[in-house]
Amino acid sequence: MLGKQRGLPFSKRPTAVTNDNNLARPSEPPTPAGRAQRIIESRELFGTENEILISHDGAIYRMKITRQGKLILNK
Repeated sequence: MLGKQRGLPFSKRPTAVTNDNNLARPSEPPTPAGRAQRIIESRELFGTENEILISHDGAIYRMKITRQGKLILNK
């Protein structure tokens, strides 16, 4: 079957589909050697709200939890 695929244009070749929800995820995010980073749970920041304001370097940012449970940060 590989011999037949070589003659096909790139767009017609079969592609593998992966679902990253099934991939193993590291238990902790990678950190630079010798440097520990703090992990803050989003529920500690948001409490019962789905939106918070963050002041950073004189600007106000809005962080929101979407209906799908993702985070969005806007200036």
